[in-house]
Amino acid sequence: MHENAPSLTAEQFAQHTSRIVASVSSVIDGKPEAVRSALVCLLAEGHLLIEDVPGVGKTMLARALAASVDATVRRIQFTPDLLPGDVTGVAVYDPVEREFEFKRGAIFAHIVIADEINRASPKTQSALLEAMEEHQVTVDGSSHPLPEPFLVVATQNPLEMEGTYPLPEAQRDRFMMRISMGYPDAAAETLMLRQRDTANPLSAITSVTEAATVRALISWARRVHVAESLEEYAVALAQATRQDPSLHLGASPRATLQLVRAAKVVAALDGRDYVVPDDLADLVIPVFAHRLLAARGVHRAGAQPVEAALRQIVARVPVPFAARV
Repeated sequence: MHENAPSLTAEQFAQHTSRIVASVSSVIDGKPEAVRSALVCLLAEGHLLIEDVPGVGKTMLARALAASVDATVRRIQFTPDLLPGDVTGVAVYDPVEREFEFKRGAIFAHIVIADEINRASPKTQSALLEAMEEHQVTVDGSSHPLPEPFLVVATQNPLEMEGTYPLPEAQRDRFMMRISMGYPDAAAETLMLRQRDTANPLSAITSVTEAATVRALISWARRVHVAESLEEYAVALAQATRQDPSLHLGASPRATLQLVRAAKVVAALDGRDYVVPDDLADLVIPVFAHRLLAARGVHRAGAQPVEAALRQIVARVPVPFAARV
C-alpha cells in the first residue's frame, strides 16, 4: 500500500515527527499529550475521537494537524439533516454520456474532520464504517479507494446530549483512540489571550511535511519490533476486560490489534525500534476505554467505572520480562 513511499532512517523519522509536533503545538498550548495522540493515530493508520466540552480546542487540534501536513483536508459538520451521500458521494446520471458518474463526497481526503459526529443520524454515521475500516467507499456496487494516508478526526460534546445520536458500539470500535482535551492551565490560557487577540494562529501554520513522507513514516513505524511475549501481554490485557465482572462489554480483537499498532508508533516516537511493556500499558485507557461498557449498577461505585476497571486490569495482569528478546 505504501510502495511509493520514500525510505527513512531513524534520525529522519525523528526529525519529521518533531516538526509535526512543533507545528501543531504552536497552536494547541499546553496539551502535548493530545498532540502526541493525534500523531500516533495518523501514523498507526487509526482514527481519533476527541470528546470534550465546547471551546477547549477539539476542532483546532484537528485543523492544526491537517495544516501541518501538505495533504487534502475536508471538514464535515455533522447535522441531523446530513445524508449518507453527502459523506460518501453519489452516482449521478449523465444524460450526454448516458451513464452514471460517481461524484465523490467529503470523505475523499487525507484528513477528514468530522465535527460533532453524534449530531448526525445513525444512518449517516454508518456511512463512515466502511471508509474507516477498509479505506474505501462502495456505492451502487462499485468500490472507490480513499487516499493514503487516511485519518478521521471526530469531535463530540459529551454533555450537551439533546438532539444527538450516541455512537453505537460498532462505530466507537472503529476509533483507535479517544481523548479529552481538558481545560488549559492558567499560564497557557493567558498566553492564548495574548496571541489570539489580533490573529488566528492557524493562519500562521505552513505545512512541514507531505503525504508521501507521512506514508514513509507509517511504513517505518510498522517495522518496529514487538516481541512474542508482548503480543501475549496485549492479548492478556484484552482478555482480562472480557472476564472482568465490572465490565459488560470487553475489548474486541480489533482493539487488541490497534493497541499493538499504537504502541509501535509510541516506541518509534521515543526513538526505539522495539516496543516495551510500558508502551502497551500506557495506551490501555485511550485505546480500550471508549469500546467498553460498565456492568449494570457499577456506575454507583465511581464516576468513571470503565477507566477504574482498566487501571485495576493493568495492575494485575503480569508484565513480561525480557520482552525485547
